[in-house]
Amino acid sequence: MKNVSTADSQALARFISRMDAIVADTHQAEAATLERVGQALGELVARDDWLAPQFTVPHPEYYRQYLLHADPRDRYSVVSFVWGPGQKTPIHDHCTWGAIGMLRGAEVGQAYRQGEAGMIEAGEPERLEPGDVAFVSPTIGDIHVVRNAYEDRVSISIHVYGTDIGKQSRHVFDPVTGAIKTFISGYANVEKAPA
Repeated sequence: MKNVSTADSQALARFISRMDAIVADTHQAEAATLERVGQALGELVARDDWLAPQFTVPHPEYYRQYLLHADPRDRYSVVSFVWGPGQKTPIHDHCTWGAIGMLRGAEVGQAYRQGEAGMIEAGEPERLEPGDVAFVSPTIGDIHVVRNAYEDRVSISIHVYGTDIGKQSRHVFDPVTGAIKTFISGYANVEKAPA
């Protein structure tokens, strides 16, 4: 894959430096990693004046995932998710830890679990407002649907994952049957390498 463009801001650069330090500690438990990532991400999304405009452009039909930074050793990635009005994901997983920080607008996440006959909602929906942070992982719950909370405006969240999520093999789940399909998401701003 080839990077087409990257965000360039002091706030993002400071966040990346903090992430480098966090993932360098290979002996900490996942819970400690998530706590540290969540604190750093919360500080990043507390301000909405740093994300470059090219990473805020919605698509009229589906949400966009823009790569802001990929660690050269695939230890983590930072992504902006841009939700057009009313857009949502399918039921999906991540197969790694992740933190979601709300930057602009709002989004609603609904956790799921596999039941005997399809997918079942697990718990109540969680609404994220600007500055809020939520977490996913195979340990604490990794299957969910996320949607823009608004039908009339764009929402943007910043996601951090414990791998290069655009290259990660993961899954979508049929809501009725629970059937699983593997996918690799890629990024809206990164060209795939030729086969």
